[in-house]
Amino acid sequence: MPASAKPKQRPPRRPPAPKPYHHGDLRRVLIDAALQLAAEGGPAAVSVREAARRAGVSPGAPFRHFESRDALMTAVAEEAQRRFRAEIETALAEMPADDPLSRYRGFGLAYLRWAMRNPAYFEIISSGRYFDHDGAAELSRDNAELIAMTERMLAEAFAKGALRTGELKPVLIAGRALVYGFARMNIDGHFPRWGVADDELERTGEAMLDLFIEGIAKPPLSARA
Repeated sequence: MPASAKPKQRPPRRPPAPKPYHHGDLRRVLIDAALQLAAEGGPAAVSVREAARRAGVSPGAPFRHFESRDALMTAVAEEAQRRFRAEIETALAEMPADDPLSRYRGFGLAYLRWAMRNPAYFEIISSGRYFDHDGAAELSRDNAELIAMTERMLAEAFAKGALRTGELKPVLIAGRALVYGFARMNIDGHFPRWGVADDELERTGEAMLDLFIEGIAKPPLSARA
């Protein structure tokens, strides 16, 4: 090859096309594709067209299952909520059944950990910007059941003499605001300015939750002198 000649550059490789979808539950495949898109680029990255491309089907195929992006996002939110609830139930299964305040703490800790590890999914289920909450019957039912679960824990803790107050509604709302607000601070990028590094988030959240539990718990008899 002459010294002045330049080697030919190969054209850049295009990403491989998705494998064509042949059989199975297309609705499930589309939801999984949309969840992956949200995890990679946030809720705004989800589109019916891109979910179809990842599923290996034509752009029109998803509309047999989802009439709009809002319908797809509703299904995504319901699946994210299902995973969220499964995380909480797994955590509670490891907690003592006869210690409602410890179970309440375990619930809050599972909430925080799931929200920290799945910020895009938490953003979807906690915000009204991405789908019609009123049209998401499964999500609304799940959320109502989780709220009722925390109410029962607090009522049982009070009945056992473990709470400072029987006014449970303010405690219930304060606890929800605490974990929700912490998760939102993470999504909105507030923690660096508070000097909290990414690897300190869960530990900081746990310490915050413990301070709250300490504040609502009735002190033991030995400390009431």
